[in-house]
Amino acid sequence: MSFLQIKRTDRLVALTVLSAIMMAWLVIVGFESLLFLVKPPPSVVGKDAKLSFEIAYLMVTMPRRLYEWFGIAALIGGLTGLGGLAASAELTALRAAGMSKLRIAVSVVGLVAVLTAGVVLMGETIAPWGDQRGEEMTAQAKAKDLGSNTSSGYWARDGHDVINAQKVVVLFEHGKQVLQMFDVHIFSLTEDGQLTRFDEAKSARHEGGKWILQNVRRSTLDDSGVHSSVLPSVDWNSRLNPEVLEQSMIHPEYLSMRDLSRTMDYMRALGESPGVYAVAFWGRALYPLNVLALVLCAMPFAFGSLRSGGLGKRMFIGILIAIGWYFLQKAIVSFGTVYGIPPIFANLLPALVLMLLAWLYFRKHG
Repeated sequence: MSFLQIKRTDRLVALTVLSAIMMAWLVIVGFESLLFLVKPPPSVVGKDAKLSFEIAYLMVTMPRRLYEWFGIAALIGGLTGLGGLAASAELTALRAAGMSKLRIAVSVVGLVAVLTAGVVLMGETIAPWGDQRGEEMTAQAKAKDLGSNTSSGYWARDGHDVINAQKVVVLFEHGKQVLQMFDVHIFSLTEDGQLTRFDEAKSARHEGGKWILQNVRRSTLDDSGVHSSVLPSVDWNSRLNPEVLEQSMIHPEYLSMRDLSRTMDYMRALGESPGVYAVAFWGRALYPLNVLALVLCAMPFAFGSLRSGGLGKRMFIGILIAIGWYFLQKAIVSFGTVYGIPPIFANLLPALVLMLLAWLYFRKHG
């Protein structure tokens, strides 16, 4: 228990690393935000967006940006913080006082764990809300007839038709992306607002350049009454743009774990594979473990050649580790998706690899 007891030396390490992490976080997010304002992606803000719109979009999506970049900031901040202690000989003094490399690394990881808890809380509350507002802003700027996502589902207007769908999801079938809406209700109105037809479909798929309604119950209203029929499949002549509709929904990686879980349950109940939603769910669930493993694996570099290296060298190594980590994680998750490996294992494997490497180092060098 004395190994985990907080001491004055832990406070020294924690405060030094904390300032380095905050500085790295500020620089990374600030630089990414500046790039966004200088050259915003046309898919996000459109070609004729005003600066005020870009700034508003940037502000509402800032929590998500902070969430995404925290792991890299913690990695670089941990390296530069310990590197600063090494440059001032304080790291050598701590080692001479009896602190092992593992004990110093635990001080850093403990601080990162506390910060990660706050970042996860932000990523599960404010960040999804901000992304939802941002997607609504983008969709409404591109298509004035497209409504917003509410508790009653997605709403849109197509000429004299009013459309409501409980869920809009992106499926991947045979290597192709398919947009599908579930529990679709289409209200066909006259110019004076009178209801003439009501279609209720289990789903609507966009494939082959057209919309197809499936399992449709059609009710037509005229002077003689209401006439109903059931159709297995109907071509839907709609001008609803699938690309704009897709932009109106939040990407799976931006959803909270609660919303991802609900969407997964909903899709399973309809006999659909959760696909990318399961990958995003486990990516979020294992986010704290991935951050801590990444920082722990980088700590050995603070005890080696970095003692004589400058800030630039430490940042360079941190960036190399971050890039290597990014491609390793993406490759393993993509491999798992293609070959049917459960998402939990595909997302967990990169962290286990890093923790194994860190364990081997500290076992040998203490």
